[in-house]
Amino acid sequence: MRKIAYVFPGQGSQYVGMGYDFYREFSQASDVFHSAETALRYNLSDIIFRGPEEELNRTVNTQPAILTVSYAIYSVLTSLGLPKPDYVAGHSLGEYTALLVAGGVELFQAVRLAHLRGKYMQEAVEEGKGMMAAILKLPPEKVEEICRLAQDEGIVEPANYNSPEQTVIAGEKKAVEKASEIAKQMGGKVIPLKVSVPSHCSLMKSAADAFRIKLAQTPIQNVSIPIVQNYTAREHRMAPEIRENLYRQIFSPVRWYQSVLYMVQQGVDTFVEIGPKNVLSKLIQQTVPHVRVLNVEKVEHVEQVLKVLT
Repeated sequence: MRKIAYVFPGQGSQYVGMGYDFYREFSQASDVFHSAETALRYNLSDIIFRGPEEELNRTVNTQPAILTVSYAIYSVLTSLGLPKPDYVAGHSLGEYTALLVAGGVELFQAVRLAHLRGKYMQEAVEEGKGMMAAILKLPPEKVEEICRLAQDEGIVEPANYNSPEQTVIAGEKKAVEKASEIAKQMGGKVIPLKVSVPSHCSLMKSAADAFRIKLAQTPIQNVSIPIVQNYTAREHRMAPEIRENLYRQIFSPVRWYQSVLYMVQQGVDTFVEIGPKNVLSKLIQQTVPHVRVLNVEKVEHVEQVLKVLT
């Protein structure tokens, strides 16, 4: 029997104007935007729809913005008959949207958690000290070796195992730059990322420890739809495990392609990316080319996806 997974994007997929067509055309979407603003007590929609880009790209705004847009689109899809998924997952910040969809947390709490997570991550490392870079055309084991070779310059670690062809590294700027040079010498392609926070490495431990207190204070429920979490690349349903994995995720690598492979091993043959851009769709296609991958970013995508799934 066919199994479906809904997946949700993380930081890096944002752009000014995302989700506006859903906001304009569907009350289900505009209700989500207004609820997010009530939770945050500031005009998030204005930042999302009008920018400026620098303001949207501030981690403290980016994280609740992507969650809000993704969940607004999901809310429209469910109102039009989108079936319940067999699994949910999200990349980094997207895991909070996945948890919201699985029923583990309410929208009000999810938006606040995303905002606070961004705030603590932004504050953990001073501007200009950290760096992230994507390394392409080298296998993950080779990237791990490169990080070890560059550690005399400081902290540098694998941060995102995005696909068998793409691993993102994060850490202190000099160490990431040295690792990037070694990667090029080994035949890899390096793309420095335009981010202000070196996510998913040990530099984020202080952010995670501060955030852990907020996580402990947030009601998280057991879920009926299994959530495949970044930290373990395995499914979880129980609230204590989910909470612990959300804490560890901040300073540990995102095991994205391993999560995709796990879902395929459980019988998933259709992935639907819900949210801005289609970054995850491309990574899934690189990892498992034989599965069906759909994405919903614009209103024009809705009919086609519902036709396939219903």
